[in-house]
Amino acid sequence: MKLILCSQSPRRREILGMLGVPFEVRVANIDEAIDQSKPIASEIKGLAKKKALAIEMKEDEVLLSFDTVVCDGSLVMGKPKDRDEAIKMLQGYSGKGHGVITGICVRTKDKLYTDSEYTMVYFRELTNTEIEHYVDSYKPYDKAGGYGIQELAGSFVKKIDGDFYNVVGLPLCRLCEILKKELSIDLF
Repeated sequence: MKLILCSQSPRRREILGMLGVPFEVRVANIDEAIDQSKPIASEIKGLAKKKALAIEMKEDEVLLSFDTVVCDGSLVMGKPKDRDEAIKMLQGYSGKGHGVITGICVRTKDKLYTDSEYTMVYFRELTNTEIEHYVDSYKPYDKAGGYGIQELAGSFVKKIDGDFYNVVGLPLCRLCEILKKELSIDLF
């Protein structure tokens, strides 16, 4: 079986690459809007599924698609549009916890499996100087929730409850479990 990553995210490519198995990248251009009035985990799983279904595939391929959101309470944070929005997001996380949910879809020619992974991230109290320095230095406008835990923002994290790689955008442990349990693919 040949793995196909349905994402252009460099972070997802890096995480999947850690497994040491070859894979190809194919990206579908789809509408990524979600309905915030519906359960977020269900919407995120549906978006991952939509991405996987939009990709043409061959008989011997396994498509892997993901979508990640950051939630502050019941509010989905999205990607910040500009500096001010990124600063407000980080100020909102300061001294408290927020959730990160990734929708997962694994698809073969005859099977489709969806799931989601949830991780809580707790930030320490942040100063405006720290927040502004981070936003100005890293310009996190392409990141769900306005930060990358694998960057300087990792120093803001007091603790996490769940999969670190989920916060980066690809829940590695859960993916390996799905591949092994649902498709009998053991990457080890």
